Amino acid sequence: MLAARIFLSAALAAFAGFATAQSVGFDQQPAGRAPSDWTCGMTGRGAARWQVEVDAKAPSPPNVLVQRGKADFPWCVNDGRVTQDGAVAVSFMPISGKEDQAGGVLWRWKDGSTYYVARANALESNVSLYYVTAGVRHTIKYQSAPVARDTWHRIEVRFLGEHIQVLLDGKSYIDVDDKRISGAGKAGVWTKADSVTSFDDFVLTPR
Repeated sequence: MLAARIFLSAALAAFAGFATAQSVGFDQQPAGRAPSDWTCGMTGRGAARWQVEVDAKAPSPPNVLVQRGKADFPWCVNDGRVTQDGAVAVSFMPISGKEDQAGGVLWRWKDGSTYYVARANALESNVSLYYVTAGVRHTIKYQSAPVARDTWHRIEVRFLGEHIQVLLDGKSYIDVDDKRISGAGKAGVWTKADSVTSFDDFVLTPR
C-alpha cells in the first residue's frame, strides 16, 4: 500500500507539470457581484453571499472573491472546465466567524448535493477532508495544522482515481484512498457557516 501511494503521488506531481492549468484570479471581474462563469450557492440552509471585492493586499491584487453570508456550506464553482483527475488549489484568508473560520476547495462537483471538499479552519487549527452525498457531509479524515486568521494560506488537493492528497502551504497533511465519488465534475471554493473568507488565485490542473 505504501509503495502504491508513493507511486501515485509521484504520478500526480508528474502530470501536474504537463497539464494545461486554468488560473482564475478574479481581477477582470467587476466588484460587488458574484463572478461571471461561476455558479455560486450553498448546501443546506441559509443565505450564501459571494462577491468580488477589491483588496490591495491580495496575493495578486486588485480583486478577490469573498463569502460574507451565513449558510451551512456555501460554495462557488467554476463553470469553465470539468475533470475527473487532476489538482485544484486556491489561496484563502480566514477573516472572521464565531462558528467557523474556514476556507477550502471542492472537486468532482456534480451539483450542490454531491462533491468532495477539503478545508482548513483557523478556529480549529486543522485540515479536513469530506465527501458530500445527498446533501449530507461525511468526514473522511481530520489532521491538526497551523491555520492563522487574517493570513493568506494556500490549500491544494491532488486527486487521481481513488487517491486524494491534501496540502496546506506546501505541506502534505492528508493522504488517503476514497472511492465514494467518481467521474468528472466541476471544481471551486467552499466555506462553512458564518465564515467570512477571501479567495484568490484559483487554479485547476486537469490530468
